[in-house]
Amino acid sequence: MSQGPDTDAHAEHAITRRMGDREQVEQTADRIRDELLLTLEELDRRRARATDLRYHVNQHRDLLLVAGAAALVVLGAGVGFALYRARHHDERVRRQRRKALERAWAHPDRLATSIEDRPLGTELGRKLVMIFATTLATAVARNSMQSLVPSRALAKAPVNTDKKS
Repeated sequence: MSQGPDTDAHAEHAITRRMGDREQVEQTADRIRDELLLTLEELDRRRARATDLRYHVNQHRDLLLVAGAAALVVLGAGVGFALYRARHHDERVRRQRRKALERAWAHPDRLATSIEDRPLGTELGRKLVMIFATTLATAVARNSMQSLVPSRALAKAPVNTDKKS
């Protein structure tokens, strides 16, 4: 029973049998330090790989080629469509004018209607709905702005009341 806690605690372990507590702590600290350095080296390697453009281009070469080919096809189709529309513009305008003349000939009363053709009640109702919608939108916008941006007068008011107390 004259043995201290050092020898009793380490008597069963083959590796630490002849070590003291200080030696064990130093060995554990060295092991933890080595593991930390290995972890930091791995993190540094991963950071370098994550920012390496060549590595990512090599990893995703097929995807980049497909995306580039698709972009070229879309660009080519857009240019082709624009050229087609430019070449056939005059023809399209003539066709639209001919159709407009046919509609005007078939329905001369529908060429250009004026507000006077509508009944007074319909126009009054439409204008009232527009006034109501505009007022509602203005009130919603005002409330939104007041809740998002506090006014300066409100911000200063609590400071003045605290100074009086």
